[in-house]
This record gives sequence, C-alpha cells and structure tokens, in this order.
Amino acid sequence: MQYTQLGHTDLNVSRICFGCWQLSPSFWGEVPTGPWAEAVRRAHELGVNFIDTADAYGDGHAETELGKLLKKDGTRDQFIIATKFYWNFADGPRHPDTTHDYILRACEASLQRLQTDRIDLYQIHAWDPITRPDEVARAFATLKQQGKVRWFGVSNLNPEQMDLYRRHFDVSCLQPPYSLLARDIETRELPYCLNHNIGVINYSPLFRGLLGGHYRPDSIITGNRAKGPLYHGEGLRIVLAAVEEAKKIAAGLGLTMPELALRWTLTNPAITSAIAGVRKPEHIEGVAKAAETTLPQKIWHDLASLFVKAKSDALAAAKA
Repeated sequence: MQYTQLGHTDLNVSRICFGCWQLSPSFWGEVPTGPWAEAVRRAHELGVNFIDTADAYGDGHAETELGKLLKKDGTRDQFIIATKFYWNFADGPRHPDTTHDYILRACEASLQRLQTDRIDLYQIHAWDPITRPDEVARAFATLKQQGKVRWFGVSNLNPEQMDLYRRHFDVSCLQPPYSLLARDIETRELPYCLNHNIGVINYSPLFRGLLGGHYRPDSIITGNRAKGPLYHGEGLRIVLAAVEEAKKIAAGLGLTMPELALRWTLTNPAITSAIAGVRKPEHIEGVAKAAETTLPQKIWHDLASLFVKAKSDALAAAKA
C-alpha cells in the first residue's frame, strides 16, 4: 500500500480509502454488517488507514456501526477518519443545513456515534446556497478550538464555491465523483485543487459498480442506479463491451478490472486517494493492489479514449 500527504494537511493517508456509503439502506438496500466488519479488518491488514463515512449514510447507521467496530477492536487510533455533514435528519424530513448551530450539533452527534473524541477530516457534503460562508467558518473555528475536528473539507463543490469558502476558512480536501465514466472534474476542479494544494479523495471510481467487471448485458440492475441510461438496455450493453476490452488490458498488467479502474483514477496527479465502497473482505482484497503504482501514460489514455467512445455511444443509443 502506498501512502501520501492529504493536500497541505499533516494527514498521511493510504491511497485506497475505505468508504462506508454501502451502509445506506435507502440507496443500496440492507448490507449485512458482519462481512462488512470483516472487510474493514482486512483493509487494515492490507495497509488501509483511511476511512470515509457520513452522518447521512443510513441517517447515522454507518457512523454507528463504524464506531462500534473500532471500539470493539481498539483500532480507532490506527485509522484516519473522515465524515460529512449537510443533511439535517434530526428535525423532521431531511433537508440541507449548514447553519452555525446545526454544524455544532451534527459534529457532536457524529462524535458520539463514532465513539471518538475527534474527527480527522470533517466535510461539507454538498453546497448550501442559503447559508453564508462566514457562518460556516464560525462553527468550524469553534470545533477546531475545542479539538473536535483537525481539518475541514468539502464534497461535490465547484471552484467558485470553494473560493467562497476559502475566503473564510481553510479547505483541505475535495471529495468528488471520478472514474473512467465520470471525468467532468478534469477540466476545472482537479486543476484548481492542484494549484491550491487541496487533497482530492474521489468516490465511485467503479461508477457505482458498472466498472467492476461482474455485470452481463442481460443483468437486471435495480435501485436508484437503474434510472441511469448506462445501467440498462443498449446503453448497458455498449458500456459492458468496453469493460470487456478493458479486462484484456487489465490481464496484461496482472490486474483485475476493479484494480485497473482504481489505478486509472490514482494515476491522475490531483487524486490523493480513491474511495472503495466494499461489503466483503474479498472485495477489498480485489482492489488494494491498485495502489501499488500508476499506469503508463499510453495505457491511461487508451483507456480514457475507450470509455469516452463507449459513454458517447451508450448515451446516443439511450436517446434513439
């Protein structure tokens, strides 16, 4: 496992980050916590020292299960823990909330669920257009002074939004989607983060499983993903044909398809760590090797071109 500094922080993180979005039943369905807990332990054995979660994952469920596990195993201090806030689910139907008082309450609730006295990286889950950045900054200053949070980051924000926050507090990390099938951030967000020495931890490097190599053209994908044009019909068939071509490249490198997909993202110099959301020990074993090195330049561009065409063709087929 390789390690690198997260932006300008003092956090030395593994290039694979263990994600906990899978413990969000409303999105992914019920995930047994037994195999998941063993996956966390296996990740630790493989050198993963970075875990990302959020209070919104299962309305506290993911944080609670992670806190129980790390308490039971006595491994809290062996991990760098990142979590997020934004969705207020304590005051009725969930809604965005980044007000001063709510941030303080949300942080305290996360600390209790995680059974820890500090959060290493505390992230705003999305942009809140109706709360002034200086109000967010006041809450962050309090949490920093109290020693409850070490560093602050953001998720799903563009450069203009980050600029507004950076006038009031230090933004240490951005968490965006990035994969062979989702490359929009290459134009603006990634250059911005490189220029300002902001760490980047990308989620969905397997494009919600589509790049994992285990689906077939006749697979029936259910849940929220099924609404996307790449997850059914002719769009799915076209993308999976590209995945089969990519598998040949992976085999030539001695990699699995998930390892190739993650290594592709990690080859971008702006990416600090790729978030892998896994449910079983064998899943983390199937991606850990991705962090050993980067891809040769030609292979990186060959893969990029392959999936640019596949995505374009799939979207066109979906509209036909």
